[in-house]
Formats: sequence, C-alpha cells, structure tokens
Amino acid sequence: MAEPGMRPTAVLFACGMNAVRSPMAATIARHLFPNQIYVRSAGVRQGEPDPFVDAVMAEIGMDTSKHRPKTFEELQESGFDLVVTLAPEAHHKALELTRTESVDVEYWPTMDPTLATGSREQILNSYRAVRDQLMARIKKRLGWNPPPSG
Repeated sequence: MAEPGMRPTAVLFACGMNAVRSPMAATIARHLFPNQIYVRSAGVRQGEPDPFVDAVMAEIGMDTSKHRPKTFEELQESGFDLVVTLAPEAHHKALELTRTESVDVEYWPTMDPTLATGSREQILNSYRAVRDQLMARIKKRLGWNPPPSG
C-alpha cells in the first residue's frame, strides 16, 4: 500500500465494461507517466471497443485503437498499489480485492458517455468531457509535473 502523498507504482483503472472510461484513464496515465507507473485497466463485464474513445483520444495524440476490453478475471496481474474505480459496479468489485490484497481503492464517480444522445458532435463532446475530467484528476492525484521546456 502506498504511503499517503506517495505516488503509487502500480495502478488499475476499472469501470463497467473496460471499453470507455478505464481505457481512457489508463492511456492517459501511461502517457503522463511513461516508465514510471505500471498501469492496467479492467471491467466488471466484457465490453466491446468503442470508436468514439479512439476518436477523442486521437485528438490529443493518444492511441487507444489496440485496446481490447478485459474483465477483472482476465487480468493476469495483481499487486496494484491503487485501484481507481470509475463506476459503482467496479467499485464494489474492487472492494472485494481488499479482502485478500493490501490495496487502496478510490472511487472517482465518472459519467458514462455512452448514455449521451444527439448528433455525433454532441456525443463526442460527452466523451471529450470524460477524457478531460480524467486527465485533470489523474494529473492531480498522481502528482504530474509538466516536463521542463527547452
């Protein structure tokens, strides 16, 4: 378990189907902390890749096109310092891990953009809002510092 204020070395992001929120969060964390934090994502149920995720992540130069959703049971790893849950069902599942592992679990309530309706642009705006919220939260929680310019 990480000391308070210490950056975890291994983080699992979890949501309902590991198709939208958790892969976005994992991709952002890997991008911000290359070779610094071991990052994985998982879902409670099996999901399908979401092309809107690929579109909004590509807008900021991040590629999620190779992501394939996986469940908690399909994860081959354990020993995470921190599990960040982005949906209530994932939070309940993650709390089960605390029975057998010393792991911190944090719940970050995050809107499900797949529920958005309207035009393609309105739907994309919902995905962008989730992406940007996750970016800000990850930077703050994991203590991101911009690289020195020069």
